[in-house]
Amino acid sequence: MIANVVGIVIYLERVSLSWRIPEEHGMIPITGEPFVWFAALLPVVGVFLVVNIVWGVWIVRRGKPHGWLWWLVTGGLWVIAICIDFAHH
Repeated sequence: MIANVVGIVIYLERVSLSWRIPEEHGMIPITGEPFVWFAALLPVVGVFLVVNIVWGVWIVRRGKPHGWLWWLVTGGLWVIAICIDFAHH
């Protein structure tokens, strides 16, 4: 879970480079979104997606009921991070 929080911070820090500057609203029709998303999405989100899938499979095989709670909370944190990113475009 701590590794995922670090990953979320790294993701938001990297993807923030594509966020629209409020003072330029209406002046620039698009942001650098596709390029920065590609640079931030593959290394960070891709690695954590694989790690979290492996973590989910491990939880299923071990049958730990509390593990699902942490896994779902982690997924929720990633959704919140992506919503924060989308809110800045």
